[in-house]
Amino acid sequence: MKKKSEHPKTATGPSSSGISIRRFALTYLLLMGVFFFIIGFAPLQRIIDVNGGYTRGVVTVTSWVLRIANIPATCQGSIIRLPSIALDVKFGCNGLEAVMIYAVAIIAFPASGRRKLAGIALGFVILQAVNILRIAGLAYAGVRFPGIFEYLHIYVAQGMMIAVALAVFFVYLGHARPRDQAAA
Repeated sequence: MKKKSEHPKTATGPSSSGISIRRFALTYLLLMGVFFFIIGFAPLQRIIDVNGGYTRGVVTVTSWVLRIANIPATCQGSIIRLPSIALDVKFGCNGLEAVMIYAVAIIAFPASGRRKLAGIALGFVILQAVNILRIAGLAYAGVRFPGIFEYLHIYVAQGMMIAVALAVFFVYLGHARPRDQAAA
């Protein structure tokens, strides 16, 4: 006999692990909307330019990595100047979109605050390392192999960050569940 408080296990009700897919999806969509509003709303950008500051940080560190790799690089704002190419790092290429996708998924997923903070912090570090290496790799390709730069940029590098964010989120899911749920 079924209790009244039990929900059928459907795509919109609780799953076998007690996670409401509907709640996760609605929370995710709402938070992504809020984050895109914060980043894209011009009057708010004049007060705090999250994307601009983030991009300048990524460009500065990437230029430093390129110089360590013996590739002359300078930066100004969102632009990395190399011997034969200049890269203008914009939203979607700076890694912020992947960080947002990842962080919002962590926030929307039911877990303790401590696990969420640890997941966001560790994921941020991983995503930043991969992103800086990705941009440095594109810069290297632009200098050494200009014939394949566009191919790498459009077909490989763009989707790479989203794929890495998704992979790191799946790893997080394995650690986010309480121990008693993981064993069940």
